Amino acid sequence: MARNYIWSLGKGVRILDAKQMAGQWLISAAAVGSGVCPDCGKRSTRRYGWHERHLQDLPAQGAPVAVKLRLQRWRCRNEACERKTFTALLPDVAAPRARRTERPTEIIYLLGHGVGGRPGERLIKRIGMPTSDDTILRCLKRRVKARRSKETARVVGVDNWAWRKGSTYGTIIVDLERREVLDLFPERAAGMTADWLKRHPGVEIISRDRCGSFAQGAHEGAPQARQIADRFHILQNLREAVQAQLGRAAGFSARPLLPADGEEVASVRDKHGGAEHRRLTRVANERSRQAVFDRVRALRREGRNVMDIARQTGFDRRTVAKWIRAEALPQRSASAPKTTSPWHFEDYLSRRWSEGCVRGRRLFQEIKARGYTGSFSNLERLLAKWRNPKRKTTRTAPIAPRTQPLDPATGRSISPIVAAALCIKPRGLLTVNQAAKVDAMKKDWPEFATMRRLAMRFRGLIKSKSATKLGSWLRDAQSGLYAMQRFARCATSAIVPACNRSGHDRRATRQPAIPKTESNARRPPPKGYDEMGTQTNPYHRG
Repeated sequence: MARNYIWSLGKGVRILDAKQMAGQWLISAAAVGSGVCPDCGKRSTRRYGWHERHLQDLPAQGAPVAVKLRLQRWRCRNEACERKTFTALLPDVAAPRARRTERPTEIIYLLGHGVGGRPGERLIKRIGMPTSDDTILRCLKRRVKARRSKETARVVGVDNWAWRKGSTYGTIIVDLERREVLDLFPERAAGMTADWLKRHPGVEIISRDRCGSFAQGAHEGAPQARQIADRFHILQNLREAVQAQLGRAAGFSARPLLPADGEEVASVRDKHGGAEHRRLTRVANERSRQAVFDRVRALRREGRNVMDIARQTGFDRRTVAKWIRAEALPQRSASAPKTTSPWHFEDYLSRRWSEGCVRGRRLFQEIKARGYTGSFSNLERLLAKWRNPKRKTTRTAPIAPRTQPLDPATGRSISPIVAAALCIKPRGLLTVNQAAKVDAMKKDWPEFATMRRLAMRFRGLIKSKSATKLGSWLRDAQSGLYAMQRFARCATSAIVPACNRSGHDRRATRQPAIPKTESNARRPPPKGYDEMGTQTNPYHRG
């Protein structure tokens, strides 16, 4: 058989034979040259014996390739060296103790990183490299461990990630200076975050969203660290405030955001009108949901089938089919409360409340010992309703339906989610269709025009890296719509405690949205951050 093969495993390896049998290629190869002792570094030409390695290589013509590689075993000529014999290492061909060469290992890593374990297993089998999903995941973990820096993380980002979007979330911790994922937790719990931070005392800055459990975990695990919000989360909070304001308008959305619960009345002791805002939102969503249900029933009476109704309303065909069979609008079923919610411990809290224990901190510690993983503020919202069950309330006049903004291209209603995203997007980044939607909403909806002006000013303030005009923006926002007032109040309450801290006391009890204060004005901003405390190169893109 001819031995002039156009085949190469790498430098220092000579191909001896190649044959195909049992549906795969068998390659015989041998290492050439002398060896270098890994301990003393002295070169040796005294061969002690041979050592064989069986490796998997890249497939050829769709068939797997198995390599039988013979490596020389050498004697170390340095008498002072403790190692007497050693095997030649070929790091460019295969890593020590590896069962495949570096070429297929790189392919496995890329496929596993791109598509995951089981999809990668199915795909890699089709190209002639059968590998299990467990092996793919081990390869990923090995690469991450080898590339991970040994230096202590100084600036970390804490955020949630979705097992199932809208249902189950976990926690992710990222080194923002090196852009490396440090750890993943299966739950969004304060205890797990606090334990991780206690094991890493070198953390100086924690960039997080405004989740109460993250704030509590950061305070308990790293009280010396400074808590900040990056540009992404600040703008995300603004978008959510805009969405909440738009969602309270009757007839604005074809898809309700909240369940159609009973009406909630506004308390005369509600200083900022939060209960009134929630009542208006629920009433608006209840009317919107009922209007869509009536429209579905009307289309059905006209003889339309399920698919036609689903296309016209934008709802899923299964929802349309269920509503067609129902005589009245079905009530939404609430999911069972999880350990992050105090309602999960409602029976225990009710019993302790009836026994006379009304201190929030004490109840918090008791349910925390029973598995509660939520925040103290979440518990306080529940206890507030129990402390004032008979306070005087006043009902406001029912809101009148307003003109529903429509998409000029399709004629369908524009949802609050889409409207909020367009509200904070600059004109230069809008497409032609998006610009038409914005113009239509500004014309038909005065609240949208007001919030867009405030949002554009705030976005420019964040991008300009200057806090000089922040005070005037906060005053303008607090004199307008409720959702913007609430956003401005939260930002103000976070900034003021930071301004009152002395230069030697940097303990962050609240999360400063704009961390630059009088006490630290003379200190330069941390590496990777501008003078407003936002990340110049954040892990999340704003």
